Amino acid sequence: MNNLMKYIVGRSLCALVLAGVILPVMHAQAASVVVDKAAETAIKASFKATRPDIVISKIEASPELPGVYLVTMQNGPTVYASANGKYFIVGDMFEISAAGIESVAEKKLAPQRKEWLSEIKREDMIVFSPAGETKGAIYVFTDVDCGYCQKLHQEVPQLNAAGIEVRYLAYPRAGLGTPTYDKMVSAWCADDRKAAINELKTGGLIAPKKCDNPIAAQYQLGAAMGVTGTPAIVLESGSLIPGYKAAAQLIPMATR
Repeated sequence: MNNLMKYIVGRSLCALVLAGVILPVMHAQAASVVVDKAAETAIKASFKATRPDIVISKIEASPELPGVYLVTMQNGPTVYASANGKYFIVGDMFEISAAGIESVAEKKLAPQRKEWLSEIKREDMIVFSPAGETKGAIYVFTDVDCGYCQKLHQEVPQLNAAGIEVRYLAYPRAGLGTPTYDKMVSAWCADDRKAAINELKTGGLIAPKKCDNPIAAQYQLGAAMGVTGTPAIVLESGSLIPGYKAAAQLIPMATR
């Protein structure tokens, strides 16, 4: 999939424009977003003929660009495809509005992230709560061996002092079944999970332990939310902040 993605990023946009797909639809009247069955069949057939290993999980008509379709690949990206399935674009689409320039994908995904996060049981997270009033919260997809995750963890007391609750979710970057994954399982299974993650985030070791745990489910959830690295911080609104941000930057963003 990676080689395919690298190839098409440079080629597909030009191909779509030359094919006369984008320019006409930008001037077209608003159309129904119902998927045309002929287009759905053509898109699926085109991908199957060239890459039978790609599994398409969903095809939707783009409400922003009539005649263009959003194709979601299982365990892969969402691309924009022409109705004949011959051309497609990998990348984000942006909308110019009164609010400025906004990512169309992010606008759609933020409320979905918020819903997903609301369904996570509190006991499945490792939570560092303020001693006083909670004024906001952040969800952090973390990896105990990630340097910037460790740096952010050092600032948890500062976040807590400002009333921000830190809710850790597991995202072992190297994948499931790796040494980091095993460490995180041990932390989530520890009798004192906060002490365990504190120890791991300072480079220490904890006793190996196994139990029923949410590590794999949270790793998969992170991927669905668009997490590609750690730390990945999600606000209560569902907005994703990729990468490290200092506590001083996060506090105003996370305060309700």
